[in-house]
Amino acid sequence: MAGGAYAALSGLRARIEQLDRLAGDLANSGTSGYKAERTTTVTAERPTFGAVLQSAVDVAAGPGRIDFRPGTIQPTGSDLDFALDGRGFFVIDTPGGPRYTRNGQFTRAADGTLTTADGLAVAGQDGPIRLTQGEISVDGDGTVRSGGVSAGRLEVVDFGDYATLVREGTGRFRTDASTTAAAKTTVRGGSLEHSNVSVVERMAQLTELARGFEALQRGVTILMNEIDGRAISELGRR
Repeated sequence: MAGGAYAALSGLRARIEQLDRLAGDLANSGTSGYKAERTTTVTAERPTFGAVLQSAVDVAAGPGRIDFRPGTIQPTGSDLDFALDGRGFFVIDTPGGPRYTRNGQFTRAADGTLTTADGLAVAGQDGPIRLTQGEISVDGDGTVRSGGVSAGRLEVVDFGDYATLVREGTGRFRTDASTTAAAKTTVRGGSLEHSNVSVVERMAQLTELARGFEALQRGVTILMNEIDGRAISELGRR
C-alpha cells in the first residue's frame, strides 16, 4: 500500500475521533455546567515503516483540551439550583473520592441531604448539608439556609492549573491536584450556569470536518483503486 494511503487512512481515523468529541459537545449543549472540548491534530511518526517508507507520517488526533470558560448564568426559579459566578467548582462526594463540577442542579434526598440528581452528596465545609423543611436560600458565600436557619456552607474549591482536571462523565472532573478555597466567587441561588458550547460554532466545525472526511475518502479511493488498478492493468499488458 502506498505511503499516501496510510496517511489518508490515519487522517480518516483522526477525524472520526474529532467527530465523536464534536458530537459529545453538541449532545451536551443543554447540560448545565458542561464544558466544551477543543481538538487538535499532531503528527505521529511510524517507526515500523521508517526504513521502507521514509515519508510515511500518520495524522493523529491530538489530546483534547477542555474549555473552562464560564457559561452564561440564567435564573431558573428553583431554590435548589446554584450557580458559581467566578472560578471554582462544587465538590461532590463519590465512592471513588471527591469529584468537581460546575453543575449546581441539586435535589433533596429523603433524609434531607443536599445531593446531585443521581443521589451523591454535595460536600459542605463541615460535611454533608442536611436541609430541614422550609424555604431554601443561599448566601453569596455559599451558606445554605433552610427555613431561615443555616444548614451548612457549600465547599467551593479551585485549582491553580485546570490542565490537571480529567473529565468523568459529562459534567464532573477528577484530579489528584491539591485544592484551594475559591476566591472572589459568588454563589447565586435559583440559577444555573449553562453549557459554554457554541452550537453555531460546532455546526460550522461539523461542516468543515465532513468536507475534510469526504476529501480523504476520495483520496483513498484514488490511491487504492484507480492508481493501483491502472498500474495492474498496464503491467498486465506488458
